[in-house]
Amino acid sequence: MSTRPFASTPKTPATTSPSPATAPVAPLRVDSAALMRGQRVLEIVHLGEVYRLQTTRFGKLILTK
Repeated sequence: MSTRPFASTPKTPATTSPSPATAPVAPLRVDSAALMRGQRVLEIVHLGEVYRLQTTRFGKLILTK
């Protein structure tokens, strides 16, 4: 019977490069003036629900369902 010293091989994690599908994408940016087109209220339909985007007197935006 022969005895060999235990040889451990270092385990290296598999390296993977990010695929184009998982690379971060910058969010779409739209100017509110272009979106509102001079109106104070905009209705948005999302998944069958209607939301209202409204501009206040002080220039703030309010999104309500």
